[in-house]
Amino acid sequence: MSVKECDHHKSKKKKIFRRLFWGIVIFLFIVLLTILIIWAVLRPSKPTFILQDVTVYAFNATIPNFLTSNFQVTLSSRNPNDNIGVYYDRLDTYVTYRNQQITLRTTIPPSYQGHKEVDIWSPFVYGTNVPVAPYNFVGLSQDQNNGNVLVTVRIDGRVRWKVGAFISGHYHIYVQCPAFITFGSKSNGISIGDNAVKYQLVQRCTVNV
Repeated sequence: MSVKECDHHKSKKKKIFRRLFWGIVIFLFIVLLTILIIWAVLRPSKPTFILQDVTVYAFNATIPNFLTSNFQVTLSSRNPNDNIGVYYDRLDTYVTYRNQQITLRTTIPPSYQGHKEVDIWSPFVYGTNVPVAPYNFVGLSQDQNNGNVLVTVRIDGRVRWKVGAFISGHYHIYVQCPAFITFGSKSNGISIGDNAVKYQLVQRCTVNV
């Protein structure tokens, strides 16, 4: 084979590789563009959360600047989308008082939520002798004496969206559910034994994704 023929053969190979490379690039571009168009058309709506009830097993602030509490909260989540599923990869639930965390975090098991489906969780969240900022403890004592304490049930987690075979990257989800806990003569809870009181709330939560 002459030098001229060899150069011609190499040039032909380069053209084939170049065409193959650009063919793959164009194919991937079309696939990504299709996914983006589908995503833009469907526009996933964030899930809705409702705090159904709160059962208080302990709420003890007798030691200054310390709080012991034990709650069981019932939360429902609904996926409002027609064609989009939701992967709840991580959901941590905890309770705060005046933006200060007063319980440990309880992790809800990972799950997948299909179109229009509703999931219900009832995790326990608790904290033993949790330090409370002095200014918050004063407010807490006053609220208890008034017979009405506002706490917030929070969920902090990560979700992914599923559109057909496409699964998105992780998105942060942050849920806040206000809950009024009443005490003494103002209590509107239902005693369920062993000093436990259940409060039916059906409180809509704010959701940020």
